[in-house]
Amino acid sequence: MKFVYIETYGCSANQAHSEIMESSLVTNGFRITKEIGRADIIIVNSCIVKSPTENKIRERIKFFVGRHPDKRLVIAGCAADTGIFRDIAPDAIFLSSHKSKDIAGLFLDSIRESEKRIRKNPLVGITEIASGCLGNCSYCMVKLARGDLVSRPLKEIKKEVKNFLKGGCREIWITSQDCGCYGLDIGTNLAELLKDLVRIKGYFRIRVGMMNPTHVKPILNKLIDVYKNPKIYKFVHIPVQSGSDKILKKMNRGYRTKDFEKMVRKFRSEFPSITLSTDVIVGFPGETEKDFERTVELIKKVKPDIVNLSKFGPRPKTPASEMKQLDGKVVKKRSIIMAEVIRETAYQRNKRLVKRKFSVLVNERGKKNGQFIGRNEYYKPVVLASKKNIMGEFLRARISSAGNTYLNGRILERQKAHH
Repeated sequence: MKFVYIETYGCSANQAHSEIMESSLVTNGFRITKEIGRADIIIVNSCIVKSPTENKIRERIKFFVGRHPDKRLVIAGCAADTGIFRDIAPDAIFLSSHKSKDIAGLFLDSIRESEKRIRKNPLVGITEIASGCLGNCSYCMVKLARGDLVSRPLKEIKKEVKNFLKGGCREIWITSQDCGCYGLDIGTNLAELLKDLVRIKGYFRIRVGMMNPTHVKPILNKLIDVYKNPKIYKFVHIPVQSGSDKILKKMNRGYRTKDFEKMVRKFRSEFPSITLSTDVIVGFPGETEKDFERTVELIKKVKPDIVNLSKFGPRPKTPASEMKQLDGKVVKKRSIIMAEVIRETAYQRNKRLVKRKFSVLVNERGKKNGQFIGRNEYYKPVVLASKKNIMGEFLRARISSAGNTYLNGRILERQKAHH
């Protein structure tokens, strides 16, 4: 019997791929271990979106190759599709992100299909609805790895979600490189998919993953309509990337800032407390002080709850890497200014929720004993204290205080499952 150690980086789609790999391995007689020393096989499920992540993974691979040359090394995920670590791990097996379920077949002649997914969090089922995307952003390397959009058939997704719910899941994550363009290659769209999923019987919630503005635009009204269903978390992740139309054009994003603002306005007019998550890149080639100020103004005006901030770093083989780069000091300075704006905005948004009551689904344990973390209907993390195990329960809670990234709450009562 062989032992396998898995390290996962990157998005929730990658988390899903790691779960698929683990399930396949366990079904075929392998054992998963958290100790590198015990492992016969080491799997690195990689991410190449940002330079710092890539550098971190590069160091890990060097460590595995240098310290554990006797163990089989598998490099999975986006790096496998681009082969960027071949120089430091020429003997590793590179497993494409499209082939996660074939992992056991690398080591065995005949394999059994795994019936059940082993989930990192037993209450959360991650469903990848598509691979690839329809964009061609000038800075993105993932497109080179995952290619064009390939949507999964509706029936297949539905079946997977039903299996997750049968297996005890209370929360379903819909994930993909860009959920917004789901179905455009197979004659459907994201709103239609969600409409179908909320019809599934049971008491659960759906978190919808990142959607690019370009693809939200044509289905905006339909999307808002299906979001009214209580099964969908009032949470949207729409990355704006820059507050300057000139920079958006250089990024080849395919929309303007006013499109983004209109989407936010429409979602908020229907759901005033909706949690808005967005992404911002500072220091993109050609970004002037004025362009940067426009982005700051946009964030101050729109007031997102969550902003994933990145300092621009050129990725190999992308058009943006050929452009004239900004001075690193300038990029760093802008990043510090932006981070402060983001922190203040997030705190102000959370502070408004103090004293309000919410329905909270408890889905993870806190760091301390007797501490639990749940999500309210807006997908805000709420920290709760309880002497007994409340994992997987729906509770009524009142918010007692707020931080930048979470809320503290007090349990009022347990809720009976309905709908």
